[in-house]
Amino acid sequence: MTDVVWLIPAFPLFGFVLILLFGRRLGEPLVGYFATAMMVASFVVSVGAFFDLLAMPEEERANIETLFSWVPVSSLQVDLALLADPLSITMCLFVTGVGALIHLYAIGYMHGDAKFSKFFLYLNLFALSMLLLVLGENLLVTFLGWEGVGTCSYLLIAFWHTRESAATAGKKAFITNRVGDWGFMLAMFLAFSAIGSVSYGALNEAAEAGELATSTATGIAALLFVGAIGKSAQLPLYVWLPDAMEGPTPVSALIHAATMVTAGVFLLTRINPLIEVSADWVPTLIAWVGVITAFFAASVAVAQNDIKRVLAYSTVSQLGYMFLAVGTGAYVAAIFHMVTHAFFKALLFLGSGSVIHGMHDEQDMRRMGLLRKLMPVTAITFIVGWLAIAGVPPFAGFWSKDEILLFALARSPALYVVGLVTALLTAYYMTRQVVMVFFGEARWESHAEEHGARGDFRPHESPALMLLPLVVLAGASIVGGGIQLPFSDATHRLEQWLHPVVEFGEAEIEGTWANDNKYLLLVLAAVVTLVGIAVAWMVYQRRRLPVVEPAVLEQAWYYDRAITDAVGGPGRQAFEATSWFDRNVVDGGVNGVAWSLRNAAQELRKPQNGYVRASAGIIGMGAVGLLVWFVVVRGIL
Repeated sequence: MTDVVWLIPAFPLFGFVLILLFGRRLGEPLVGYFATAMMVASFVVSVGAFFDLLAMPEEERANIETLFSWVPVSSLQVDLALLADPLSITMCLFVTGVGALIHLYAIGYMHGDAKFSKFFLYLNLFALSMLLLVLGENLLVTFLGWEGVGTCSYLLIAFWHTRESAATAGKKAFITNRVGDWGFMLAMFLAFSAIGSVSYGALNEAAEAGELATSTATGIAALLFVGAIGKSAQLPLYVWLPDAMEGPTPVSALIHAATMVTAGVFLLTRINPLIEVSADWVPTLIAWVGVITAFFAASVAVAQNDIKRVLAYSTVSQLGYMFLAVGTGAYVAAIFHMVTHAFFKALLFLGSGSVIHGMHDEQDMRRMGLLRKLMPVTAITFIVGWLAIAGVPPFAGFWSKDEILLFALARSPALYVVGLVTALLTAYYMTRQVVMVFFGEARWESHAEEHGARGDFRPHESPALMLLPLVVLAGASIVGGGIQLPFSDATHRLEQWLHPVVEFGEAEIEGTWANDNKYLLLVLAAVVTLVGIAVAWMVYQRRRLPVVEPAVLEQAWYYDRAITDAVGGPGRQAFEATSWFDRNVVDGGVNGVAWSLRNAAQELRKPQNGYVRASAGIIGMGAVGLLVWFVVVRGIL
């Protein structure tokens, strides 16, 4: 199947084209089922490619399919080529698998929407872009998908654009990501100038062979890290992601769980040999940006009241863990957490959508409570997602998060402490969310009139079409950790699978105190998680401890507001001054030269009236001028 890896993006492309041409004719729900079928077909091909690679010797687990010569310009020769190797196929498996479940869920969630067909048009285009991103054999093909998911995120986040908040959120995501894209583009230019190619193979081979100067490798890695910060929503560019909640819930699940936000982690893992030979400050910076972002976002999540906004900050925090893993050389752990996160975060977002659906579009958790009795399937599956993200053993999130903390401790005790405190906060804010939504008192009864229900407002369970993906994802969140367990080499399945890709960059922690005491650290991580759960339970369920939700945390440390004030105040004035300078100085200078030349030409044109006398006069003046030159000027010289 690796020989037909092009079919993986081809199916969503086919879906996009057919929905574009015949989407309105197909109508609801057929267009939704068709778009979902395209994702299922891509998943089937991905599974086939996985087994094909698995049957090959480790050193042969890479296949490049060149579709055509894309940019044949002098020494710049770039093919539209796809790379099927353990990393890209791993990405394809959960992008298409989780993506297909989200597509199926969306059929029920978007029922009755006037733009039902257009929604699935965008979803298939988004999937196509993400698959190009992860399958690209070179930076330029990846950048094509990179820009594609950025454009689609704008279209999907602002899908309900008649709401000002949604339109603003879409623009915010698009503009913020352009900052990161600047870094990506400069990295491509530097790579081509250094080795004459933008191919990952050529770039990584040059790094492994020592053919790249440390300064060059550092520059490329640092610039790609800038791109990763924007796409994967790390400080200081995380601000677009919480506002992305304005899009429909399936969009939140697709962007935050299995696709767009994981692109930065994938990119850094793909270039791990380059990071390995760069200056020491590059991986250190990646690790600290990741762990600080993880802590920052977790602290903000403890005071949010919108059910989706809590999960948005949770996504930022979990992505921070993945960057922490990359910075400490734990590339397998980063991908491991990316996979488990795709399961439990998609589950939590779709579960929140089920709650919003059952609550008649209510998203404020202060107006919920005791929903487990009226929405039992949603409640049970959401609780599974809670236990997985909180890190309760043996759920998937426990194993992946613990492996990241293990490498962090081996690299720096300070990184480990911040990561462990973040794990405590994660358990706390997720327990707070579960209690406020599914336990406690039924606070929704007092808000019935606001929904126009005249007292008979009552939450209800979602239809089976929306519940089936929840059940599947809940199962994956329980057993997903089995792909990488810490007990022996035989249980390191993901590590063995990814070994050809990360062999050069993966950190070695054998013999460190952390590795020698990993079972003790497992117990410590579990205890910290249980403490976070217990404290939140005492605060919000038992009400034996005071509620502490500072305004500074509710307002995200005022970081977003500070950016808004800066851009809307001094920033706007600077932009207007720049516009004035461009309009009056730059354009004014060009226009002034043109005006002067035009007027001079008009004056010179006046004697050229076609009369013989005028022409003879001009000739005579020229002759006199020459005579003066030769007699007077030349004589003086």
